[in-house]
Amino acid sequence: MTDFRFHRPGIVGTGRVAQAFALGFAPHASASPLLWGRTAENSRSAATAVGAVHAATIEHLMAECDVIAIAVSDDALAKLVADMAVRLPADNIPFVFHVSGAKGAAILEPLRAAGALTAAVHPAMTFTGDPADEVARMVGARFAITGSTTDSTRCAKAIVAVLGGIAVDIPEERRALYHAALCHASNHLVTLIAGATAALQDAGVSDPAALLAPLVRASLENSLAHGIAGLSGPLLRGDAQTIGGHLDALEAHSPDLLPAYRAMAKATLDELNHGETTPSPRLTALDSLLAVP
Repeated sequence: MTDFRFHRPGIVGTGRVAQAFALGFAPHASASPLLWGRTAENSRSAATAVGAVHAATIEHLMAECDVIAIAVSDDALAKLVADMAVRLPADNIPFVFHVSGAKGAAILEPLRAAGALTAAVHPAMTFTGDPADEVARMVGARFAITGSTTDSTRCAKAIVAVLGGIAVDIPEERRALYHAALCHASNHLVTLIAGATAALQDAGVSDPAALLAPLVRASLENSLAHGIAGLSGPLLRGDAQTIGGHLDALEAHSPDLLPAYRAMAKATLDELNHGETTPSPRLTALDSLLAVP
């Protein structure tokens, strides 16, 4: 399906993801991508940045494009879809997909009912505002797809293949769970590192990032390869005295980190105890130690 081509792609949205998709689509289209946003100034600026063409109206974009990507905030999606559905031209039935991780194809039902092929196509990656770099990183990246029909799913997989990605099917009813897992891994990781950085600064470390980088990178690779079996450190060893020292030090010098440390340590113990018929005494003792006083 990598030879899949389309006449003209359209992008609804002006942000980082919208610009990356416009740039990624361009080499595979017969005509330059059209880009439309609710603010004309932002739309022109985004289109210029990636070599796309500014669409003056959404009606113009829908009339010209056979593939349309919707890249707007989750909260704006339902209203936008309803507006697009009543503007869908009878003589141009496009493939329309959105890029939200949390939503499936159901939110596009007004467009599907109007005749469009619809799907959710979410790239599981971070967009930082460098479209060329992001297009390169799409190659080999996973894209979570949920199609409203068999044909829609086929189109979604073709789009992912065009971008060099790998499609992963996610059922409609599991989209929120899928997105929660991604946010737990990526967003909460940022919070975790920020907390550790602040505590190291409180400990007098002038360059926390340099100190953390080798440890965190090794831990990440180890956890991806082995899961909880990749764990090391005092919780695994059952070192109650060491953990108690951590709690005392955090309370005295970095109290803002203490609740998160307790919660993560407790979650780690729960993972270690998972599947055990009888939790080991050393882990039970740690569980009591970590209880909120």
